[in-house]
Amino acid sequence: MASRTGPRRLHRLISAAVGALALAAGLLTATAPPASAAALTQVTGFGSNPGNLAMYAYAPTGLASGRPLVVALHGCSQSASDYHGHAGWAQYADQWGFAVVYPQTSSANNALSCFRWFDPAQSTRGNGEALSVKQMVDKALALYGSDPGRVYVTGLSAGGGMAADLLADYPDVFAGGAVDSGIPAQCATSSTAASGCQYNDQGLTPRQWGDKVRGSYPGWSGPWPRVAIWQGTADTTVKPVNGTELRDQWTDVWGIGQTASATLSLSGGTTLSEYDDAAGRPAVELYSIAGMAHGLAVDPGSGTGQCGATGTYYLDTICSTYRTGLFWGLDGSAPGGGTTGLPAPSGLGVTGTTDTTASLSWSAVAGAASYAVYRGSTRVGSATGTAYTDTGLAAGSAYAYTVAAVDSTGAEGARSAAVTATTTGFRPTCHTDNNYNQVAAGRAHQSGGYAYANGSNQSMGLWNLYTTHTLEETSAGYFVIADSGCPA
Repeated sequence: MASRTGPRRLHRLISAAVGALALAAGLLTATAPPASAAALTQVTGFGSNPGNLAMYAYAPTGLASGRPLVVALHGCSQSASDYHGHAGWAQYADQWGFAVVYPQTSSANNALSCFRWFDPAQSTRGNGEALSVKQMVDKALALYGSDPGRVYVTGLSAGGGMAADLLADYPDVFAGGAVDSGIPAQCATSSTAASGCQYNDQGLTPRQWGDKVRGSYPGWSGPWPRVAIWQGTADTTVKPVNGTELRDQWTDVWGIGQTASATLSLSGGTTLSEYDDAAGRPAVELYSIAGMAHGLAVDPGSGTGQCGATGTYYLDTICSTYRTGLFWGLDGSAPGGGTTGLPAPSGLGVTGTTDTTASLSWSAVAGAASYAVYRGSTRVGSATGTAYTDTGLAAGSAYAYTVAAVDSTGAEGARSAAVTATTTGFRPTCHTDNNYNQVAAGRAHQSGGYAYANGSNQSMGLWNLYTTHTLEETSAGYFVIADSGCPA
């Protein structure tokens, strides 16, 4: 029986030093993965892969284009196939229609096969494992025709820590995320500091936690991903305070405070606290599971909302995958819950572009009072007719659009398949900052302690806070040093 406060209805790591952390010692497959209609396959040739990761993917047979994409990161000593077989994502990929990418690390990167969430060379925008995952997303979007405005990332333990980092690094890529028994974004910046994040309260204010996210992609002001946080109260590997710190971090980023808008009692001893955005939809969810130790919450069975298979660190409590999928709107509902019976508009197309505008049109939906227009995951406008022109765009840039019908009560229906509009021309831009921030912003990369401009690969000197350069972006993603004067 659900109980709640608030007016709305119920809706739908980490190990660092070799052998030093107990995060995932023994995270091994305990039961065989269930059979699937499609197969988990390895994908190669997805980019430069600076993080030395392997890419595996699952796409239901006959998957249509314009569907969501989920990235799922395993825990230490696990593998892509292990996570695929236990977490339940394949079940909902078949049921709701989306593709899943499973990045896989190895003992060549970390002795316990942990994603390196604690290493800035691996966990920051444009670098290492984080960039490898971004390259996997780009590959999957091309392979499956997935909707670039509905890309999500989730992870367990070390995978949860890396998922939090990815949400901070690439808010322009991920519309939502889930951190299962994981760590706040950019909590540690060295292997020696990792255990402190796991076991101790860091004593930071919500603002300080939020600054770690804002500093991961300087200049980005939103939209921010919707984040689900899963934490067991009996977790001795990643202490429950991490769930609170994650809550503080992402509510501060959203600017919505740390007082729950609603509290729900769910199955499996689970308490859900919701934190609403300005539109009254949950932007952050914190699931606290009484008595659960370290692991991923699953609930095997054939009932509605049951999923997964039990095993080492796959714990029989509640199906976290089902609840997370509803929160993201993978079932066709609006993100954060709520849906209407109106179907997705068909025939969405680009009718024209300039260097700063993109014009769209689509087919009418019976019963629609208006239409909501989305650029990526951001609602940018509405129209009473079946055409819209988006303005204020950057020249020579690609933008993904979807449209949803809205009924007379203001409830949105399912979003259309995505289309991409590319504006004409290219407008060079100049960026003056220290080398560390240039790398963090994705304008440069570092190797061996030195920074290099992306594209031109010009040496910028030491990768630190004390060396400053001006970089000019002369074409998309191509930067040159312009210290003597930047004409842009």
